[in-house]
Amino acid sequence: MDKEEKKPTEQEEKTDTKRTQVFNPKLIGAIADEVSKSLMMRLPHMLPRPRRKSQPKKPKKIENAIFLDTSAIIDGRIFDVIEIGLLNGIVVIPAGILLELKHIADSQDMVRRERGRKGLEDLEKLKKTKRLKVMVLSDGETKHYKGEVDEQLIKVAKQHKGKVITCDYNLEKKAIIEGVVAININALANCLKVIAVPGEALHIKVSHQGKDPTQGVGYLDDGTMIVVEQGSTDIAKELDVVVSRVIQTATGRILFAKKI
Repeated sequence: MDKEEKKPTEQEEKTDTKRTQVFNPKLIGAIADEVSKSLMMRLPHMLPRPRRKSQPKKPKKIENAIFLDTSAIIDGRIFDVIEIGLLNGIVVIPAGILLELKHIADSQDMVRRERGRKGLEDLEKLKKTKRLKVMVLSDGETKHYKGEVDEQLIKVAKQHKGKVITCDYNLEKKAIIEGVVAININALANCLKVIAVPGEALHIKVSHQGKDPTQGVGYLDDGTMIVVEQGSTDIAKELDVVVSRVIQTATGRILFAKKI
């Protein structure tokens, strides 16, 4: 005779009911949802943050910067202007300009070599006198300015809102087009020349013959040329003359005069 199956007791039925409630699939799904939500909220803080790429630092602006190009340095007159205290600020020389000066100072041409060496000496003298601060921009500070040396000079001057001083007419005009203040030493010299008017008397020395065989040529202290009519016979002599007319040219003024 088969053994009769035992019926679960009331206590065992209650236990089974609790187990069924604890492992209810709906309840487990709800708990899993809550856990996943919590993890999703915390996940951005748990993950390592990507490093930001360091932005290149903008070069610090140089106040009252005066940029000298090669032509102004080898010309030399700008150092006389600085010597009398007309300019204030910081003289800035890009490394490319110094390299050009070195090439000129090493030139086989004697005149260019002497001008290049004198330009380097004038810069060194200016730095020692400390009349104005002299700053040299390294290649690293100018490497992001692409182009030739003159092009780099204009761009770096524009960046620092400085002035470019040159004897190069084309560089002057290009800088002005780019919105940079440019001062041509030759134009400055012409502005400073004596302004003579017709009828004014002058005392000059006739230096040499003019284009016309009958003309003599003399000069004022500032270099202004005076063409003396019928003055070819008075070369090496001092004369009193009266200005008859004034002609303005691209290189300056020319005075025409007659002997008194």
